Amino acid sequence: MIPSMRSLTAEEYVEAFKSFLDHSTEHQCMDEFNKEQMPNIVAGITRLCHCMCHKAQHASRLLGDFLAGVDLKMIRILQAVHPGVFIDNEIVEPNPQHVAAYKELVNQAPDLQNVSFIWHQLTSLEYEQQVKEKGIHKKFDFIHMIQMLYRVEDIPNTIKFFHSCLDHHGKLLIIILSDSSGWASLWKNYRDCLPATDSGHYITCSGITDVLQRLGVEHRVYEFPSGWDITECFVEGDAVGGRMMDFLTGTKNFLGTAPPALRRRLQEALCQPECSSTRDGRVIFSNNLSMIVVES
Repeated sequence: MIPSMRSLTAEEYVEAFKSFLDHSTEHQCMDEFNKEQMPNIVAGITRLCHCMCHKAQHASRLLGDFLAGVDLKMIRILQAVHPGVFIDNEIVEPNPQHVAAYKELVNQAPDLQNVSFIWHQLTSLEYEQQVKEKGIHKKFDFIHMIQMLYRVEDIPNTIKFFHSCLDHHGKLLIIILSDSSGWASLWKNYRDCLPATDSGHYITCSGITDVLQRLGVEHRVYEFPSGWDITECFVEGDAVGGRMMDFLTGTKNFLGTAPPALRRRLQEALCQPECSSTRDGRVIFSNNLSMIVVES
């Protein structure tokens, strides 16, 4: 009897996400953006607020380390652009493991001079409610949301609230999957290939810019290419390929539990030219990212 399909647990998501990071250029893509654009973006910034919101099902030290590492790189860029400036850094993160991982990285980073850290173990919605209840609406020069809007309950209101937290000349950075990514095509044209166990918002850059246009706020979009080698997804019985398919679908053992017709349809969809390309015999799924810089 074939076991029924179910969503990934927190521990299972760790392994699936690791397969994604190990075989994609997600890190390199963000590093390229930091190198090419971040110095100019933070040129007028003197205080910093970081906002990261992930559902509890995504709990893992791996995710915490990854996001905290990106965070600290941005802080170091700010320090380089503004040497000697004191940075007031607030973190909004609901997962205690992520917070612990971030604190550990901070403790191991003696170069973070003139930086204070305030930790809010809250979701973005809980943070918003707390701010409104206390009636103290702090203003920040820089807020970032890295790959987190897929998991919030109300995307337009979340963006509206955090945009309202910007000080004069402040900037909000949103990193989201690009409309040119294979994810965008998969979600738009082949949604029937994705099981009900895959939760979250299927949103890419245009969905965010539509919200920003309705809000009437100025913004710029930077596109950066990124790829994900999914070749093993098509190798029968390959463990790494299995974890990749689990990450793609949010499903435990997708290849072993999904109906054969669904497996075939998804594998065929992944090979479509709008989703992937072939290089030296490898199948590279487009993981292109959009970096959206929103003005106050």
